Amino acid sequence: MNEVTIKHGIAENKTQIIFQLIQVFLVGLTIGMTRTVIPGLADTEFGLGSQQFLLLTSFVVVFGIVKAIMNLTAGRLSDLYGRKKVLITGWIVAIPIPFMILYAPNWNWIVAATLLLGVNQGLCWSMTINSKLDLARLNQKGLVNGINEFSGYAAVAIAGVVTAYIVELYGAREGLFVFGVVVIIIGLISSIWSIQETMPWARMHRGDAPAVAHQSLAKAFIQASWNDKTLLSLNQAGLIEKFTDAMVWIFLPVFFLSKDLTLIEGSAIVSVYALVWGGSQLITGPLSDKIGRKVLIVSGMWTCGLGLLSMPYTNSVFLWTLEAGIIGAGMAMLYPTLGAAVADFAPVESRGTLLGIYRFWRDFGYAVAALTLGIVAQMTQVLTAPFLLASAAMILSGLHVLIVVPNQVD
Repeated sequence: MNEVTIKHGIAENKTQIIFQLIQVFLVGLTIGMTRTVIPGLADTEFGLGSQQFLLLTSFVVVFGIVKAIMNLTAGRLSDLYGRKKVLITGWIVAIPIPFMILYAPNWNWIVAATLLLGVNQGLCWSMTINSKLDLARLNQKGLVNGINEFSGYAAVAIAGVVTAYIVELYGAREGLFVFGVVVIIIGLISSIWSIQETMPWARMHRGDAPAVAHQSLAKAFIQASWNDKTLLSLNQAGLIEKFTDAMVWIFLPVFFLSKDLTLIEGSAIVSVYALVWGGSQLITGPLSDKIGRKVLIVSGMWTCGLGLLSMPYTNSVFLWTLEAGIIGAGMAMLYPTLGAAVADFAPVESRGTLLGIYRFWRDFGYAVAALTLGIVAQMTQVLTAPFLLASAAMILSGLHVLIVVPNQVD
């Protein structure tokens, strides 16, 4: 395409934006099928008792480490070689996952499957947001992050409920196998035939500015992770917010099973968290373009912290559902806003790399959170303990953002 005909804007590129939203929806379905069923499999299929918390958290630790590395790699590779190739690679890597779940003879196979899931999510989810940022105008970063995360996390919620029903009807392994194969094949085929390379749009964002040599990944990593205090604060918030999601992924299903809820009932409550998170981002993403990022990030961190604090002290499906919605609202405030805030401070020519570094720390938070929460739960043998730790981490992290991050939108 001739660069003269390239225009930035969501409306101007609505067809590709829609195709990219379909992609992130399929990526969300892929991880969503594991969110409530896999913790249940740990006990029913592989004999991990509910008190073996460290073994239970192992699959999320592996997922977090791998996805973090993939995010870092994907950002750099996409800046150098383009978004579409990285996206397609992510779908190819996902193909073995349903087969490994179906034929897994022990828990190690599930951990290995989540390793591939981490690669898939790190490559594919990163590319969907990078491509939309390329296509959109610079003043639409919050809106772009909002609609991207809405599509992805709505899919996570839908997949959690749908797979719970399928598992009840056909069995855990068979249900996940059929669902996974269908989603992954559709994702791969559609990424090949419907997605357009968006690097020409990324280059046009620079306009007439002189080309800037790519900073080495090591230097960019040190700059974003330590020297630049604003990026450091945003990166630590991204890491710590995974304490909330790790709680929902690992401990909420176990918590609800300990309260004698069925898998479907527990999945329904967890889906409220994901649905509120996904849907509310349609509001919070563009809102951050108008009122600034900081107020939403801090408010979201504290809302999640308070929601987690209250959950173990209530004892009804209604209150748990309400609390799940509150935590989801908090995530909606902070999640797209953190990504948009990093993009605010990132030069266009290195935006993919700096966003990749942010996503590295954000998703490394899965490993840090799962391991830390698992150790605390294992040592105390009390499910309340990880709720309290996650709550404290969210509140303190929000305080750091309040103190360090400047009040600016652009």
